[in-house]
Amino acid sequence: MPFSHAGKAVFYMKKHGGDSLIQVEDLSKAFSRGSDTLQVLQQISLSAEPGELIAIIGPSGCGKSTFFNILAGLISPDGGSISLNSKKVSHLRGRMAYMQQKDLLLPWRNTLDNAILGMEIQGERKRLAREQAHDLLKTFGLEGFGDRYPQELSGGMRQRVALMRTMLCKKDILLLDEPFGALDAITRSIMQKWLLKVWGQFGPSILLVTHDVDEALILADRIYVMTSRPASIKGSLQVELQRPRKITESYMVNCKEHLLGLLEDELTVPEP
Repeated sequence: MPFSHAGKAVFYMKKHGGDSLIQVEDLSKAFSRGSDTLQVLQQISLSAEPGELIAIIGPSGCGKSTFFNILAGLISPDGGSISLNSKKVSHLRGRMAYMQQKDLLLPWRNTLDNAILGMEIQGERKRLAREQAHDLLKTFGLEGFGDRYPQELSGGMRQRVALMRTMLCKKDILLLDEPFGALDAITRSIMQKWLLKVWGQFGPSILLVTHDVDEALILADRIYVMTSRPASIKGSLQVELQRPRKITESYMVNCKEHLLGLLEDELTVPEP
C-alpha cells in the first residue's frame, strides 16, 4: 500500500516504470475557434499504478481540466493513446469516476439520494443503492445527515457527499479535479487528512488535479508537472515519505522548491 513508503524524494525527468493501471501516451488535443486552432494538450504521457495517488500540477489554464475531460470520455483526443491494464481503449465514458471542481449536488435531492446518483445512472436499483450509501455515511463523516439537503450542509460536507458519490461508482480510477479548491485553509487541511483515510480504506488509484503545491506534496505518491499551454509533461517527482507528512520538514521544503522552480519557468511575467 502507498502508506508504506519511507525515505527521501527522488527527482527525475523521465517516465515512471512499473505495472500501470492506466498508461497515457502522447495525448494531444486542439480546439478550433473560427479560422484559428488552439492547441491545448501536446503529447501528454503519464501513468498510474494500482492504488497509487497521483497529483497533477501546472500553470492556471494549461489544460489540466481538458485532460481530465478526455480521461472521463467527455471529449475525444486528437492523437495519442490510453491503455487500461495494458490494453488500449478508445471508449472511455464510464470507465473512471470523475469528481469535477464543483460538487454538482442536486438541490432537490438529499444527501443520500445525491450520493447514489452515479449508481442509479449505472443501473443500480435505488433501494439497494441507498442501503449501500447509508452504510457509508459514518465513514464519510455524514452520519445523521442522510436526509439533509445541499443548502443545509457546510462546504466540507458537500465535498464529502460529492466524493462519496464518486466512490460509490466503484471504479478502479478516480479523477478528482481540484476537489478542495473552494474551501478555506482549515477545512481544506481537514479534508486532505480525511481523503487519505478514505483512500487507504477503499484503495482506488486517484489522479488529483490541484493548483496547490503543498497539497500535492502532502497527498501524492507521485507528482507530474505540466507546462503552460500547449501542455506537455515537464517532469515528475516521486515522493517516498511516510504519511502523515509535514510541509515544514526540510525534505518537504526541498521538494517544494524543486516543484516551484519547474512551475516558475512556465510563468510569463509582463515587462514593466
